[in-house]
Amino acid sequence: MDWDEISGLSYDVEGSWMDKLRWAFPQCFDDGELNVERLLSLCGVHIGKDSGFELRWQGKQESMKLAGKRSAGALRPCPEESVEWDNTSNIYIEGDNLEALKLLTKSYRGKVKMICIDPPYNTGNDFVYNDSFLEPLGKYLQSTRQTAKSNPETTGRFHVNWLNMMLPRLMVSAQLLRDDGIIFISIDETEMANLRKLCDEVFGERNHVADFVWRNKKGGGNDAKHVAVEHEYVIMYAKSIDSLGRLFVPYSPEYLKRYKEEDENGRFFWDTLKRKSGKQYYPIVCPDGTVLEKDEHGNPISWLRSEARFKKDLASGEARIEKVHDGWSVQFKQRLPEGKKPRTIFLEESIMLEKGTTSDGSAELLELFSRNVFNNPKPVELIKHLLCFDTSGEDIVMDFFSGSATTAHALMKLNSEDQGKRRFIMVQLPQECDEKTEAAKAGFANICEIGKERIRRAGQKFKNVDTGFRVFKLDTSSFAGSGLLMPGRSELDAAFEIMLKLGFDLCESVRAIELDKGRKAYDIGGKVIAAFSKMTLDEICRLADRKPETMVLSKPAFDCEEDEAKALKALRARGIKLICQS
Repeated sequence: MDWDEISGLSYDVEGSWMDKLRWAFPQCFDDGELNVERLLSLCGVHIGKDSGFELRWQGKQESMKLAGKRSAGALRPCPEESVEWDNTSNIYIEGDNLEALKLLTKSYRGKVKMICIDPPYNTGNDFVYNDSFLEPLGKYLQSTRQTAKSNPETTGRFHVNWLNMMLPRLMVSAQLLRDDGIIFISIDETEMANLRKLCDEVFGERNHVADFVWRNKKGGGNDAKHVAVEHEYVIMYAKSIDSLGRLFVPYSPEYLKRYKEEDENGRFFWDTLKRKSGKQYYPIVCPDGTVLEKDEHGNPISWLRSEARFKKDLASGEARIEKVHDGWSVQFKQRLPEGKKPRTIFLEESIMLEKGTTSDGSAELLELFSRNVFNNPKPVELIKHLLCFDTSGEDIVMDFFSGSATTAHALMKLNSEDQGKRRFIMVQLPQECDEKTEAAKAGFANICEIGKERIRRAGQKFKNVDTGFRVFKLDTSSFAGSGLLMPGRSELDAAFEIMLKLGFDLCESVRAIELDKGRKAYDIGGKVIAAFSKMTLDEICRLADRKPETMVLSKPAFDCEEDEAKALKALRARGIKLICQS
């Protein structure tokens, strides 16, 4: 029988790009294969021996192939570890971020406004993202209790290992960004130059926006051999610089105090039109006939705006001539600008006084946990400052090296301040906490447990914002073949796997529908009904009466081919698409 089938693999990003090329450049395909030289020549690029400039290293091609390798995994829901499961729009994913990003692509491609990551720095230690080019999911499942591995310079692969880790993750994450999306990456001196070239390849050199300098510590440094390094970097790229809007950061409360008056056009204060120097010279006649043209020294008075503009503003109420003491003052409404431009050096006042170093980040965790459960966390105010650049409303913010979940904390805080509804997606590898650490002594088995608990505790500080989150864990598929469930897997696991493969948001509603004999079907977002047991024709018709767009059934879902044919006919008559999970 003619059923559509759901693939057991994640979204085929490479295939989608190839389809677009076939449509746009059919002349560049020979026997179904892309002729790269012909494609480039159509674009005016003719390959020669000395053409091109790129960053090259051992394993780069395998790393790029790994980015395109589709995942056979699934994200299993964990309502028992979540907060406000039914009401939240936030997501926390526990698992290898490369596999998680691939699984998210179908649902979130082109929907993430901002990515903000703090990847592991290449210090030669604590290197846990040791990818297998052959079977990344299997590698992850074999090493869920990963401990830190060294990456010393003496291996000869010091930079290579780090680049091979970063490249596929950046390639996949770039697919998730909106056209007007941006990515921030924190980094230190060790890989700064390599990261810039890597991002030039992934995002395009012209989409580089800026490199920000962040003072990450103060004082000390006497033990430095040559120079005390007190800064790190945050590099910024746009998905498309042409689609990126104007960037602003909010003003400090102290600055805003000056704009104490307000009308229908916004906040302002009365400022003097008179300037000490300029080129706008003309007489202004006051209400009593006094002419303002020269100052007390006999010099011509320069005005901020042209005579024509002044007369227009005076007529509209944007300017005025006020009696002050024994003279006159010409004033105009100095409007509050939309915002101030971000600066490439993060001065203290730009990220709130005394809140911008790693020690401040540690102090924030100490306040929440009464222990130092995580090393060198980024401060909340730094991440909040980045979020202020270009996020608002219901924008999605992602951090796939989420660590102690500073990004989630900062996002909730910003939402509480400006009544935003920004959403977060956190992804973190469940790296085991060494038994000697304060985190282990406090009862935390891995970093994910720290991150989730931080969100829970920080969320209690904020009112009238979404502080909940749905927890998912990376695992193998819940299906064993022929639509049958793997041992130990629930139908809820299966419903969420189907949901993600069909491109639904992970925070979409999934509600059980009671069937006969205690069996259930699942309503996914009011658009899809999925069932994972054999069905009667009557049950199919009852589910069809709910008018879903699609029904997903296991195959075989019926006891006989006759019922199957009747069910398919009934669904087609109602305009319902039927898909099988094979």
